[in-house]
Amino acid sequence: MKRVYADHAATTAPAPEVVQALLPYLAEAFGNASSVHSRGEAARDAIESARIEVARLLAAQPEEIVFTASGSESNNLALKGALLVSEAPRARVVVSAIEHPSVLATARHLESRGHALTIVPVQPNGRIDPDELQAALGPDVALVSVMAVNNETGVTQPLEEIGDRVKACGALFHVDAVQAPGKIALHVDHWNADLVSIAAHKFGGVPGAAALFVRRRTRLAPLVHGGRQERGRRAGTENVAAIVGMGVAAVRCRTALDTGEPQRIAGLGERLLAGLLMRVPDTRLNGDLNQRAGGIVNLCFAGVDGEAVLHELDRAGVTVSTGSACSSGEAGPSHVLLAMGIRSEDAHASVRFSLGEETTDEDVDFICEVTPPIVERLRALGGPAMGKSA
Repeated sequence: MKRVYADHAATTAPAPEVVQALLPYLAEAFGNASSVHSRGEAARDAIESARIEVARLLAAQPEEIVFTASGSESNNLALKGALLVSEAPRARVVVSAIEHPSVLATARHLESRGHALTIVPVQPNGRIDPDELQAALGPDVALVSVMAVNNETGVTQPLEEIGDRVKACGALFHVDAVQAPGKIALHVDHWNADLVSIAAHKFGGVPGAAALFVRRRTRLAPLVHGGRQERGRRAGTENVAAIVGMGVAAVRCRTALDTGEPQRIAGLGERLLAGLLMRVPDTRLNGDLNQRAGGIVNLCFAGVDGEAVLHELDRAGVTVSTGSACSSGEAGPSHVLLAMGIRSEDAHASVRFSLGEETTDEDVDFICEVTPPIVERLRALGGPAMGKSA
């Protein structure tokens, strides 16, 4: 049976050259990068080489890169680390309503610890209105966090304009760019960002390696104490193999941007969108049509349950998602779609297709072939009620 993987926003397949590069560090080249013997020095050199490549991906300096274990850890380190050292009167956090759970939950945790929190709404197209953000800014704001590319809808944010306004306010600007590599150009200076999170497994690396860009002279308290790794900003023995893989993935990602791979994937996304809108009645796109990463297509199939569609597509050979992988299994519809003003029943009826570099024209045609009869059958069986009992 043909199988099509259309859940690249959750995780990408490790690139063959990434696996080839990291495998020696799981076998004969293993070593603790903090050790002073030759094997430890070799591991440390490998990490520093990867740091250079990750910095190049972000148009940053190597000393500004802190390796972590996941995008969620990077987001936690950015928000908690910045607020732990913020000084009065700056104690308020500002985030958008469509941030990843690792940002929203961290912001609410900080609120429970006494920090004021402002959640800025988004427009129905999923984008932040810079003027609404401006209204939330003030001399008491310590940090503003806005994601670059939404993981559920693919909608992009006007980061340069937002960054300019945050800087004028005097606050720190954090960008959750975990979903951005390979989709849009990354440039921390253009964004006026002080902190930027990325994760290797979203762009051909492996889970277990991620990074936080920390602009020079940005004060940041560590979350993990007990070692001098990462210039004292993140204690603990480094995952050398995964970090080496991240460095190789960063090189691949920069090359793909130069060769037009994001445009190819976006074109496939537009083909998928047009095909499903034409073949499945009562279907609409969630999110802005133009201001989004084209490889992510979030569709509402009115009258059915999105999870039922997911399972039927899985049986037919197509792997998709109903939202953030980190939120799977949680009760209730997507907080991102609800924040956009989408009705709860329509949020429940939504499915995310996310394409990647392995996706072909034939894969898109297959999705467009198998999806319409699945939706039609589920609607005939009773839609949402059937989906929830399945």
